[in-house]
Amino acid sequence: MWLSFFWILYFAAWVYYYGDTMSSLCFVHSDGETFISADDLRINLWNLEISNQSFNIVDVKPANMEDLTEVITCAEFHPTHCNTLAYSSSKGTIRLIDLRQSALCDNHAKLFEEHEAPGSRSFFTEIIASVSDIKFARDGRHILSRDYMTLKLWDLNMDSGPVATFQVHEYLRPKLCDLYENDSIFDKFECCLSGDGLHVATGSYSNLFRVFGCSPESVEASTLEASRNPMRRQVADPARPARTLTGAVRRGGENTSVDASGNSCDLSTKLLHLAWHPTENSIACAAANSLYMYYA
Repeated sequence: MWLSFFWILYFAAWVYYYGDTMSSLCFVHSDGETFISADDLRINLWNLEISNQSFNIVDVKPANMEDLTEVITCAEFHPTHCNTLAYSSSKGTIRLIDLRQSALCDNHAKLFEEHEAPGSRSFFTEIIASVSDIKFARDGRHILSRDYMTLKLWDLNMDSGPVATFQVHEYLRPKLCDLYENDSIFDKFECCLSGDGLHVATGSYSNLFRVFGCSPESVEASTLEASRNPMRRQVADPARPARTLTGAVRRGGENTSVDASGNSCDLSTKLLHLAWHPTENSIACAAANSLYMYYA
């Protein structure tokens, strides 16, 4: 019965945003009574007991739409503080807001962004910097973000830049023109963290997903394929062949089995959705019409 009620609210939110694209739907885990929905321009707060009304808490729509420079891409509540919310944008920024400051949170408490290196900007810089997903770690201190090329781990106490960056498919960088022409550059990959906060994961093309160790001393990284034989496409350090989710290759290094030109990458098979079990070391991956579970 509760699940049916949830779906009623879900579709109520969808109807409310009719004509827009819903980018996020997230429960406030710490109170169990409220959740948020987000589209390109707004974030709304919903209560499970009030199905016909929501409360607008973030609105980035300018008075003149010609002045619009960025859109909301994802929103996530803090796992333990129900007053704290993070949302990402198409400009690669993550904003942390405190709902206690005002009813409409026009100002952020903290801004997380990585500054560009001088002379590195190109036509694709802003496109690939767009954040497609963010996730809080269970401890609430870190945020994991995914843009087109990388995973980034942020410390809420350090807004000067990410504490770690993981290259997901760097071999595609020379192919950005082709990826732009076929719209693959706009694919939205999700990310996830293990319950203990020691590993992060995200998807890629050819139904591959990457798993990285994110502790300061870790050099772990693995590439697996979402298939009946996940080790078929895996490449690891020959000195230490990987046999689990946490099999090791060079941290942040690229999968050497993929040709530098990217020709062996199948853009039609992409692993966009995955989730890590909150307490167990297992990952669920959605590829095409199948769901794969991995446990280590």
